[in-house]
Amino acid sequence: MSNRATIYSKQAPEAIGTYSHAVKMDNTVYLSGQIPLDPDTMELVEGGFEAQAEQVFKNLAAVCAAANGDLNHIVKLNLYLTDLDNFPIVNDVMARHFKEPYPARAAIGVSQLPKGALIEADGIMVV
Repeated sequence: MSNRATIYSKQAPEAIGTYSHAVKMDNTVYLSGQIPLDPDTMELVEGGFEAQAEQVFKNLAAVCAAANGDLNHIVKLNLYLTDLDNFPIVNDVMARHFKEPYPARAAIGVSQLPKGALIEADGIMVV
């Protein structure tokens, strides 16, 4: 697999498991899930769901940049929420970070996420 590259960003939190920030194959980048960890402290950001959603997109943006892209290169985004009542808030936060046309997206309710996070996001980017 000579076209495969592992992507790493010092501006994103260190991996807390056996995974890479992203893997690039040709011009497609598969982004691992990001939770709202502050990359400097490796602790969840404070301030509730909106602050956590902001941090998730900042972390994803850092990984996108390391792969020579940005959030608007994401073609498929998956959101995992521990409370689907936060759906309108995540839409507002996304509107601040993405431009139209927006990526294809799924929003999935889950019972829990690593470190007690309220949101996680992963995606696929084409650069």
